[in-house]
Order: sequence, then structure tokens, then C-alpha cells
Amino acid sequence: MTFKRMYLSIWLGVLMGSASCSSTDKKPDDLAEVRKATPMVDPVLQDNPLARRLNNPSSMPTVPPAGAKISYSQVNITEKVLAMTFDDGPHPTLTPKLLDILKARNIKCTFFVIGKSAKAYPNIIKRMIAEGHEVANHTWTHASLTSRSDAQIRNELQMSEDALVAVANYRPHLIRPPYGAINTRIKQLMFSEFGYSTILWSVDPQDWRRPGVSVVTSRLVNGAHPGAIMLAHDIHPPTIEAMPSMFDQLLAKGYQFVTVSQLLNMEKANMPVGVVIRPAVPVDSKDPTPLPQ
Repeated sequence: MTFKRMYLSIWLGVLMGSASCSSTDKKPDDLAEVRKATPMVDPVLQDNPLARRLNNPSSMPTVPPAGAKISYSQVNITEKVLAMTFDDGPHPTLTPKLLDILKARNIKCTFFVIGKSAKAYPNIIKRMIAEGHEVANHTWTHASLTSRSDAQIRNELQMSEDALVAVANYRPHLIRPPYGAINTRIKQLMFSEFGYSTILWSVDPQDWRRPGVSVVTSRLVNGAHPGAIMLAHDIHPPTIEAMPSMFDQLLAKGYQFVTVSQLLNMEKANMPVGVVIRPAVPVDSKDPTPLPQ
């Protein structure tokens, strides 16, 4: 009996040791599975939790409404919706960075591009369009229109439009005059001959002066209002650095971003039935003072 008990004790000890070894052997695999199950954290979201707030896509048309006015610097709506616009691109490295920022937040903007740059960087233009952004005319050479003849103005606009058609089969519907240099006569020429509404702005952070990332951010955030058309330039590094915080702060405040044409459609949709828009009549909004050239 003693021998049998001793034998049984040894046999149980072997079994327990084997089970212990087996458990130890599986431990690294178990840890590996745990590691695999841990979700990756997007660096953008990790750096700024507000980036988790995404822009809601708009169902408004992506071209100006029938009866669009000759000129806009903002639109008359009460919803917390605005249009962010960028001038003077595309830039070969900064514009793609900006597009990444916009894509992460599902934000659609309007790019007023220089024709020569559009021709030089066709893939960036194609990406803008593929990702739902609006592309508009900013002349061929960034010319001050008030210092050009009518023939030169027509050439600047046509060459820029032709470049967009050539690289992306895309015809722009809007124009922003470089430096904000414009008058009623030139607005009428561009509207009647090209079908372009002139788009100015109601919020200008003067980022071209490079006042600093935090200043650009605060000027845009503090200036935002329903129906605003906000101006910036995608050719200055500090401007691109300011964009993530600016977008995230405004999204956190409940603002939504649309293209300029969608904003124009929102204004028309809010008008009472029976209101007639007379496109050839200049709007009351005062044109901005032209920027230094």
C-alpha cells in the first residue's frame, strides 16, 4: 500500500509539472494575441482628441445655384456653417499636407488655384477634385486685375481655366481676384463672359504676413461666424501648421465646413419662396481693401 501511494504521488507530481510547463509555454503566445488585439491609435487623434470630431458631409449641390449673385464675401444664413478657402496653390509639398489634414476630418474646402501652378502639379489638382474639394480660378499668373486691360484679364482667366480642363477635365465656376483688387466693372465682365461669381471673404487672418501659428489660428477661430467665407493661403508653412487646431476648435464649437458653391446653395435654399435674385446687381457687401502687391 505504501509503494502504491508513493507511486501515485510521483505520478500526480509529474502530471502537475507537465501542466505547469504547458501553461508557461503558452504564455508568450497569449501575450502576442493580446498585443494583436490592441487597436492602433491614429497619431493625429492621439495628439489632439478633438480630431475625433468629423465634419458632416453636405448634400448641397457642388456648383453655384441658378441665379447666383455677381459677388459674395459671405452669405446670409443662421446655421453654423462656413466655407474655408485657400489661395495661391497648389504648392508641391504644403498642399498635400493640407489635403491630409482635411481628409482626416472629412472637411471639404475651396481652392483658388493659380493656373501656372495647376499645370505644373496636375496630380494635386486631381487629388483635390477626387476628394470632394472645389477648385476655382485665381488667374494664370496671380495678376492684379485692376491693373490689366480687358484683353489681359480675359487671357488670364481663359489660360487658367484651360489648364484645369486639360489636367482634370474640370471647369471652374468661381473667381477670386488676386490681392482682392477688383471693381464692379471687372466683376461684371467676369460674370457675363465666363459665368464666374467673384468670391471675396469675410474673415482674413493675414497669414501671408506670417504672424505666427497661434495668431493665425486665433484669428480664424474668433472670426468664424455663420455664412463666413474664410481666407488663407496653402503656400505658407505656418498656415498649414495652424490648420489642425483651427479646424478642431471650430468643429468642437459645432461649425460645419462646406465648399463655397455649397454655401451659396444654402443661402438660396433659405430664401423665402418668390424671392428673385438679380445676378447683375452688385451685392451690398463692401469689397475688401486690396492687399499690398
